[in-house]
Amino acid sequence: MPMKPPPDLTSLSLAEIARLAAERRLPPVEQWNPDHCGDSEMRIAADGTWFHQGSPIGRMEMVRLFSTILRREADGGYVLVTPVEKLSITVDDAPFVAVELASEGAGSSRQLAFRLNTGDLVVADADHPIALRGSADEPRPYLHVRAGLEALIARSVFYELAELAIEEQAAPGAALGLWSGGHFFPMSPA
Repeated sequence: MPMKPPPDLTSLSLAEIARLAAERRLPPVEQWNPDHCGDSEMRIAADGTWFHQGSPIGRMEMVRLFSTILRREADGGYVLVTPVEKLSITVDDAPFVAVELASEGAGSSRQLAFRLNTGDLVVADADHPIALRGSADEPRPYLHVRAGLEALIARSVFYELAELAIEEQAAPGAALGLWSGGHFFPMSPA
């Protein structure tokens, strides 16, 4: 059964995006515990490009399919897992990249939704926090996607977030950040 291409974020309300994200059915990879079979010979580059044996995977449907069976292990490593096999996969930074932003509302009523490079939709909230790492000179923004898997927030999307935070900053000297899903996310590295 072919996978449908993801809908255009600009044509959806945040309520519709949240509904689509909640309806997404993923395989229960956390319940699958087969023996480790080896290396998948796959790598996810820092820019979100998936490779197999050194060549980029050109079919987006394959990338989307593989992304649904990706799991982060307790030791911090990544695997592709099915009910019968588990294969290591190399991840250079984060396995996903947040490439598009939709924002609705303002202040503590704001909702932020992200489209990932795989087409998945994630609404920032307590279960999907935004975190900045790195330094003030080189911030590294991430969005928690699921079960220890994160998305690096693309630079252009981070600039959109920063612009929203600056426009909304309550007072000089107040913490710079944004609300989404009832939670405040600082826009400075921890």
